[in-house]
Amino acid sequence: MKIKILKSSLLLMLLFIVVVSCNNDDDGDTVTFVEEDRTEQQAKDKDSLVAYLTSHYYNSGFFETGSNFKYTDIVITPLEEGEEVPENHTLLMSAVEERTTTHLGASYEYYILNLFEGEGDSPNFTDLILVRYSGSSVNDALDGNYEVFDSTVTPVGIPLQADGTNNAAFVRAWPLVFPEFKAAMFDGIDENGNLNFTNPGLGVMFIPSGLAYFSGVATGSSYDNIMFKFELLQVQVEDHDNDGIPSYIEDRNTDLYVIDDDTDDDGRPDFIDIDDDGDLVLTIDELIPTTYTVDTNLGEEEPVLAANEFERSRTEIDGIITIKTVTIADSNNDGTPDYLDPNISINYNEI
Repeated sequence: MKIKILKSSLLLMLLFIVVVSCNNDDDGDTVTFVEEDRTEQQAKDKDSLVAYLTSHYYNSGFFETGSNFKYTDIVITPLEEGEEVPENHTLLMSAVEERTTTHLGASYEYYILNLFEGEGDSPNFTDLILVRYSGSSVNDALDGNYEVFDSTVTPVGIPLQADGTNNAAFVRAWPLVFPEFKAAMFDGIDENGNLNFTNPGLGVMFIPSGLAYFSGVATGSSYDNIMFKFELLQVQVEDHDNDGIPSYIEDRNTDLYVIDDDTDDDGRPDFIDIDDDGDLVLTIDELIPTTYTVDTNLGEEEPVLAANEFERSRTEIDGIITIKTVTIADSNNDGTPDYLDPNISINYNEI
């Protein structure tokens, strides 16, 4: 699958106060840029988001009948002074759901307009998703400028978690918002090679700069609050290091952020570490392998996998499906899986 990242993809979020100096050719003076305090900036961002949501409405009546809506069907209109919200339209503030999270030491509020949940699977916060979207600046809209800074009508893949190699700018809101929706149903490929989907997850996220690009200039300016309209089309579960454990499982402290989970303290987070506990036995070898053969010609059904069992691969030839899985083991029943226990080094592929 070809991966296209939002045009901010080369802009890494700045995690600490950044000082940028440049020499003035005329007098040699130094110009210093100091990043805003996140908590103070969030207070400003919340005011801007609330101002936008209480001064704009959308065409809610359009979505009351029909199906298979697109993000381009979503029309948001400014409420003029003295104007009442028209019939079959709804003020955004009356329709959105508020969410809260903590990121880099600051507390954030963000807002979700859920127009259609979708009919497929929901992504995990580390997965690869296929979407159509448009992004625009809330700050600019409040100033009367409703330009879109990035959009696509062609489905593109977005990784919800950067792994250090895909150069994805980490937009914190993405892995928080998209798992609240479900993907579309896949309807096959047409004669032109286009992927067809029906009834995708459809919505709009309104996010503060601290959950977007913060001091980066992906939108043309720093500290922009962002509005993303989107269609969630498809989901692919990711195992970034191909060690048999899906990346979302490697969030040991359950903070929806896998960068800070490093069991063996070797500097490589578990989700990109092929030996999570550092015992010199690869994670994939500390999982119990199983192969299932399902003959659909005989009416056989696929097995129901255990909660700690994950599919690695499948093939189908002449109606016979071969499924290979791995299962997490805890050989000493101490509550710590073998692949995370440096005192256990059983290689289940050699037994």
